[in-house]
Amino acid sequence: MAEVSEIRGIQGLLGFIDACPTPFHVVDRVAEVLRSSGFAELDEADEWPDASGSRFARRGGSLVAWQHQTCEKGFRIIGAHTDSPNLRITAQPDTAQAGYRQLGVEVYGGALLNSWLDRDLGVAGRLATPAGQRLFRIDRPVLRVPQLAIHLDRDVSKEGLLLNPQVHMVPVWGLGLRTPGEFASVVAEAAGVDADEVLAWDAMLHDLTPSTVAGIDGDFIHAPRIDNQVSCWAGLQALIDAPADSPPSAVLCLFDHEEVGSTSAQGAASTLLPTVLERIAGSRGALHPALARSLCVSADGAHATHPNYPERHEPDHHIAMGDGPVIKRNANQRYATDAVGEAAFAAACEKAGVGHQIYAHRGDMPCGSTIGPFAAAATGVTTVDAGVAQLSMHSAREMCGAQDPLDFALALSAFLSGPA
Repeated sequence: MAEVSEIRGIQGLLGFIDACPTPFHVVDRVAEVLRSSGFAELDEADEWPDASGSRFARRGGSLVAWQHQTCEKGFRIIGAHTDSPNLRITAQPDTAQAGYRQLGVEVYGGALLNSWLDRDLGVAGRLATPAGQRLFRIDRPVLRVPQLAIHLDRDVSKEGLLLNPQVHMVPVWGLGLRTPGEFASVVAEAAGVDADEVLAWDAMLHDLTPSTVAGIDGDFIHAPRIDNQVSCWAGLQALIDAPADSPPSAVLCLFDHEEVGSTSAQGAASTLLPTVLERIAGSRGALHPALARSLCVSADGAHATHPNYPERHEPDHHIAMGDGPVIKRNANQRYATDAVGEAAFAAACEKAGVGHQIYAHRGDMPCGSTIGPFAAAATGVTTVDAGVAQLSMHSAREMCGAQDPLDFALALSAFLSGPA
């Protein structure tokens, strides 16, 4: 069982990311840490006669955890997401071409496709079996998406690399003819079940390069899935450190499927957070005034100003690694932050002794979004979007400042403890 001490500090963050190649592994890891910290798991299918104390519940690749005694001061909620853009295995994946055995994949989310080329890739996820769900992971270089040699694409350096996700992203994993059922047999062995027990899977590829502290002075973290496992890790620490016996009630909600719009049974647009909050409160009558007293941080990565592309950023909102958490604002509500939310999180940063920055997107470019608008719309809770500055967002391997996740965890801890 994972202990709280194992996730502390930068090395704890790196270990957390490397242990979590999929949303299901994130939820499993978080559940282990919560149990070791005295949290008890509740099943959504059961009655909850008493949801007070330190509890958590899971739904697929999502999890809600809380420290609750009373709704008198409302809730302080941290929301983040467990998923990241990647390549996911199709339902009938076994295929072959030109003497190579390959696996069919679909692109999940807004992945930077070129970043998945020429990498050592493993595969992980969950299997559905007659006995229930089984997690699996293969941390060996069993897959690779080979790039076309420049000798066969002489214009690539001048015209850029164009990748068709159906044609050019199919990974190679062996030689020979198509072998029907091969993928099911391999993942069954990894999960410790018989191949005929595998009914279906949610499986995805992951980069095998370990997460690391980098830069000549150790200023950076290079890792996969910084967006958004850094926020999951920081929110988990903040919840564990939250006072267990004083209002407001502290809540951590980790959602799946943010990268594809959050509209799923366990995404931020689902009933997950509202129904769990109602069950924590004990009744709808108790819930509604509690929500009016509540605040939420939508914790997600922010764009640092890129040194090679400064023209792609809003010129009066420079964002630097090492300068503290980033509060994100957008007039068109792609981020949920308003003045009240901004002031509340800025106060939490000040209380924690860390700086903060304000991000705005260029007005002539489309802006990304987060779970923030969905959580705010579903609950009516004042919500602020904030996160750690990073580069290479949506790459198979991203980077952020080495100090920034630590500062973000401090700020989130201060936020959960209530007003300054």
